[in-house]
Amino acid sequence: MNHPDHPEKQSPMERLSAFIVDKRKAFYLIYIGAAIFCVFSSGWVDVNDDLTSYLPDTTETRRGLTIMEDEFTTFGTSRILVDHLSFAQAEALAEEARALPGVKEVAFENSTEHYDRGAALFSVTYDGGAEDPVSLEGLAGLTGLLEGRDVYVTGDTGNSASESLEAEMQVVMLIAVGIILLVLLFTSHTYMEIPVLLMTFGMAALMNKGTNFIFGEISFVSDSVAVVLQLALAIDYAIILCHRYTEEREHQEAREAVIAALSKAIPEISGSSMTTLSGLGAMCFMQFRIGYDLGLVLMKAIILSLLSVFTLMPGLLLSFSALIDRTHHRSFVPQISAWGRLAVKTRYIMPPLFVVLLIGGFLFSNRCPYAYGQTDLTTIRKNDAQIAQAKVNDAFGRVNTLAVLVPQGDYEREGRLLRELERMPETDSVLGLANVEAMDGYVLTDRLTPRQFAEMTDLDIEAARLLYSAYAVNQETYGQLVSGVDSYGVPLIDMFLFVYDQMEQGYVSLDSEMTETIEDLHQQLSDAQLQLKGEHYSRLVLQLNLPEESPETFAFLDTLHGVVNRYYPEDALLVGNSTSDADLSASFGNDNLLIGILTIVFVILVLVFTFQSSGLPVLLILVIQGSVWINFSFPYLQQEPLFFLSYLVVSSIQMGANIDYAIVIANRYVELKQTMPLKDAVVESLNEAFPTIITSGTILASAGILIGFLSSNPAIASIGVCLGRGTLISIFLVMGILPQILLLGDIIIEKTAFTLKARLPLQTRSGTLRVDGHVRGYISGVVDADFSGILHGTIHAAVAAGALQEESGKEGDQSHA
Repeated sequence: MNHPDHPEKQSPMERLSAFIVDKRKAFYLIYIGAAIFCVFSSGWVDVNDDLTSYLPDTTETRRGLTIMEDEFTTFGTSRILVDHLSFAQAEALAEEARALPGVKEVAFENSTEHYDRGAALFSVTYDGGAEDPVSLEGLAGLTGLLEGRDVYVTGDTGNSASESLEAEMQVVMLIAVGIILLVLLFTSHTYMEIPVLLMTFGMAALMNKGTNFIFGEISFVSDSVAVVLQLALAIDYAIILCHRYTEEREHQEAREAVIAALSKAIPEISGSSMTTLSGLGAMCFMQFRIGYDLGLVLMKAIILSLLSVFTLMPGLLLSFSALIDRTHHRSFVPQISAWGRLAVKTRYIMPPLFVVLLIGGFLFSNRCPYAYGQTDLTTIRKNDAQIAQAKVNDAFGRVNTLAVLVPQGDYEREGRLLRELERMPETDSVLGLANVEAMDGYVLTDRLTPRQFAEMTDLDIEAARLLYSAYAVNQETYGQLVSGVDSYGVPLIDMFLFVYDQMEQGYVSLDSEMTETIEDLHQQLSDAQLQLKGEHYSRLVLQLNLPEESPETFAFLDTLHGVVNRYYPEDALLVGNSTSDADLSASFGNDNLLIGILTIVFVILVLVFTFQSSGLPVLLILVIQGSVWINFSFPYLQQEPLFFLSYLVVSSIQMGANIDYAIVIANRYVELKQTMPLKDAVVESLNEAFPTIITSGTILASAGILIGFLSSNPAIASIGVCLGRGTLISIFLVMGILPQILLLGDIIIEKTAFTLKARLPLQTRSGTLRVDGHVRGYISGVVDADFSGILHGTIHAAVAAGALQEESGKEGDQSHA
């Protein structure tokens, strides 16, 4: 303790720490208010289930989807399989289903496409969009009608991926918290520090979820994994402060110990967080904007975690200091000196083996079979929708729908294109206004003269001429009135809709049979127009007999582009899951290269600043990049497709977060080698780093594995599996390869240090010695101080200034380390 008359001047960091500790009650009030606010605001954020909305605006799929949203109506649909039915029972059910409110159409016929070996497939179209209340009412009615039967429902209506995913993540979170409690009990110094850690992190997680509304909308990926990843990535910061406090508490009062611990932990934790923030920041540069979305949410999570650790946790440590003091327990983390000695002995074996793994990992990971859609991905856990989808696909095959958008207005050209598309072997069906049959062999876009229209509808020819004249006036095509309406051809769909409007207004009166026909046609024509004819574009709908994603499918898209562009060279677009996958495939190469380069550059800059060396960061990057390559060799070796987003996200997180494990060992090694031989420094650095690495690594790996095993969403599960596996590989490499690399590469580290200060030689002497100078090393314990006097005992240390001499007339043994 400083003398009151000569108080030691506090550093700015110590003054800031003292302010935080002394104003802890004010901070408590702020955090209580923030917690109450975040409980309510967490419900304000919109969650986006649609990955295609994050495609770049310039991609064909995104442009096409925007046009379809603006110009067309897409009705909600379901494919419902009912098993163990006779055909007669299925027909009766179809009739009952058609009468339900909200149900527009139920397609069911006597063909293998709808009935096969006791299984009936009903293709249902609803009166509204997939999320409209009227469609959900129709689905609820169907569910009630089919209750008690063996039913499998698929489709876009009533299938909220975000809701089921949120429920799964709640289970993941509960189990993750349980695992974290066990890990902390194993690695903590006192039992009471665990509630402090959980309160700190719980506040950080709540604030992150409660502030997501500032983005307006976030993806289901960010919404589901952010809390678990925040917990796994950022709990280290709280653990570092806890350990600092425990060390300081051994020789200071509680308040002074918290201040000292915080002042020392702020720079250390801030430096540690920079590599994680760098990896996440690199994700924000992805063309596929899901990376920007997830990167922002997780960066905010890290920053709020830092804020909680720096401003909430110090007060909690002081408030609970008495309980923390009383609940100390022995450390359960074992010493791993034997592992360290094994690392030293294998220093000429493991690095060459690592080089082989590095080359193999690079080659295999570059052959990783990527998937850009989710239909070919499998998950360990399957939800009801996935089970139903698999059942329907197995019984009646998959449906691959593709829309072709062409400039609207030329029905004849549309008809020629539709006929050519129908002849292509890759198409099962083709639908457009120009091939929908209306009456008597005419299609909706055929141009009929007044006489043809009169013959088809049994209308008086004069009445037909009057209708055509009125239509010409309505369309302001007055030239037809001058030249005569008998040669005036009007598309059948336009004339039918005009006649219906005239009937509604009382200007036209038809016989009861024709009136009924027109009224029946009107709804079908209106629906067809809503779905297939927009203000500027017409939509052609193709059913392909190709898988959603395959080389053959992508090749067919190129062929299809060529066919469509012959008819519409100006501006035609293809839109569907297959085109989305093709666009994602095209952007993946650029994103992969960009993210890889930016992550490594950002992390190297942080490491160079941290270690004041250019060689050491390269060695650390090499180890973690190796773990990334090895991680993504597994899909190739297992011949299982990997969702492309998993690679982009996990490679960034693995490089940004797992490199902290390598930094911990490297920091210890660089410090310890100043006071002991290199081999001893390696052994001791592993001993000191092991508790931190085992704590952080176990939590992150557990979080990833839990997500992988418990999530039914292929994209989320894939991220979890890769993250868990990658973390385990990183732990193995930093504990089993990095120490040997540090030993063999020490000369590189020394030569590339910016501070060209040579390592002081260690002196080992025993006996009676005069010590006069600054000493760093072991004198029956560790000493780092200005020392002047006589020593009776043993010294093993570096003497930075002054001298170390044997006392005259005294014996001492001398050796050099």
